[in-house]
Amino acid sequence: MLELKNVSISYRAGTKPAVSGVSLSIAAGERVGIVGESGSGKSTLTSAVLRSLPSGTRVDGTITYRGQDIGAMKATQFRELRSDQIARIPQDPLASLNPVIRVGDQLRHVIQAHRKLSKAACIPLIEAGLAEVGIPEPSLKRRAFPHELSGGMRQRVLIAMSLINEPDLLIADEPTTALDVTVQAQILDLLQRELDQRGMSLLLITHDIGVVAEVCSRIIVMRNGEIVEDGQTVDLMANPQHPYTQQLFAAASMHDANTSGKTGAAR
Repeated sequence: MLELKNVSISYRAGTKPAVSGVSLSIAAGERVGIVGESGSGKSTLTSAVLRSLPSGTRVDGTITYRGQDIGAMKATQFRELRSDQIARIPQDPLASLNPVIRVGDQLRHVIQAHRKLSKAACIPLIEAGLAEVGIPEPSLKRRAFPHELSGGMRQRVLIAMSLINEPDLLIADEPTTALDVTVQAQILDLLQRELDQRGMSLLLITHDIGVVAEVCSRIIVMRNGEIVEDGQTVDLMANPQHPYTQQLFAAASMHDANTSGKTGAAR
C-alpha cells in the first residue's frame, strides 16, 4: 500500500539529513509503529508522506501509495488522495482544531472537501461520526467549540475527523501524548476497535514502547534519521537485536516498574 525507497530528507542544504536512506513498506491492513527518541526523524518521515514539510525541504528517493508517486503528484491530485484515502491524527488536539469554529462545522469542511453534499446532508454523517468515537449527545456536541470539550473529547473529535471519509491508511502522530493515562487507554481501545472494524492500515508514530506494542503488529526503530531495526512486535519485544533497541526497551521497562511502584504506594 505505502512504500518508501531510499528516502532522505534535508531541511537545509549542506546540513546533515534529518532522514537518511530510509526504505520501508506497509501492506494493506498492516499496523506498523515507528519508535525512537525525539529528533530520530520519525515525524519528519510521516510529514514527507503527507507532503507537509516546510517549503525548501529537499526530499530524495521515492514515496508511493498504491503504486502512485506521491512526490510527482500535482497539488490537486494529492488533495484528492489526502483524507480521502490517507488520513492523519495529529498529536495536539487543541492546536489542531480551529478554536473559533464549531466542531460540527470543522467536520463538515472535511466531508465537503471530498463529497458534494449540502450542509444539511452532512449533519447525520457528523453526528454518526461523533457517536462512533464515543462522544455522548453528538447533536449537542457538534455545536460546541473545541475549548468547551475535555482533552479526551477533543482527541476523539480528531479521530472522528480522520475517519469521516473512510480512509485506507491512517497516520497517527503521537495521538495520546497530551492525555492522562486513563484517557490514553480509552483512546487506544477506540483506535484498535476502529481499525478492526474498518480494516485500515496504520502508521503510528510514538516514543512510547508500551503504546506501539499494544496496537501494532510490527515495530520500526529509528535513530539519528535511520532505521536501525524492523521486525514483528512479538519477536522484537522478546529479542531486540540492535543495542539502541535494547536500550529503548530497558528504559521503557524501568519506567513501567517505577510507575507501577508509585501507583502501588499511593494505594
